Amino acid sequence: MKEKMLVSVIMNCHNGEVFLKESLNSLISQTYKNWELIFWDNNSTDKSETILKQYKDQRIKYFKSDSYSKLYRARNLAVSKANGEFITFLDTDDLWNKEKLEKQIEICKRNKDVKFIYSNFFFLNQNTNKLSKRSNKKLASGKITQLLLDDYNIGLLTVMIKKEVFSQHKFNDSYEIIGDFDFFIKLSQKFQLDCIQEPLAKYRVHGSNFSLKRINDYAKELEHWLNINTNHLVKSGYSLTKQKIYLLKLKVKAFFKNLFLN
Repeated sequence: MKEKMLVSVIMNCHNGEVFLKESLNSLISQTYKNWELIFWDNNSTDKSETILKQYKDQRIKYFKSDSYSKLYRARNLAVSKANGEFITFLDTDDLWNKEKLEKQIEICKRNKDVKFIYSNFFFLNQNTNKLSKRSNKKLASGKITQLLLDDYNIGLLTVMIKKEVFSQHKFNDSYEIIGDFDFFIKLSQKFQLDCIQEPLAKYRVHGSNFSLKRINDYAKELEHWLNINTNHLVKSGYSLTKQKIYLLKLKVKAFFKNLFLN
């Protein structure tokens, strides 16, 4: 079947040289070939640009910011450069299974109304190479806002979203860590979500993304989010009790450094 749907892959980079080649190789090896890479260099000072430009592929489009932007502002800026019918995200330390795009596009071909797909994924412990599946439960599809509030399990690296969605919805760039959580909870209230049960990506766990400080900052941002969104969500019929319990569990997990165990 001819590949007609262009997929834009958003890669935001700020000094991401350490794992960059592995992430790029997982994109290059995709069985679905009709993609473009929007590589947003967020004012890096390392060898990220040099590494990227070793890849002589016309599908790769490089943009460099003159100054550093907060992560979710950088994501919005990168999305604005995309030409694809669908938007996906691959960070410089994460990995995709080679059939990730193909399997998601097949769902979109079968159902033209699909605007948002996600999948299961693995946590990859950089120190031990151990893989831990994010969810051992069956992933939900449809209108799943309450389920996400109870147990948020969407990984940004797994999603595929219709580009048209971004004409009305953007990441809240006041957040540094939970911008994707905020974005997907809001989208889940407007759209039905589809999913693929198998893990299609690997989220690399290492010192920079799972430091104690980062977990504590995550908790603070989530607490702020709860404070400003609780009234609206409760009025809309959602319960946030379990989410508040989850916040407490997150702090305890950070303390004991069991950062990616269910």
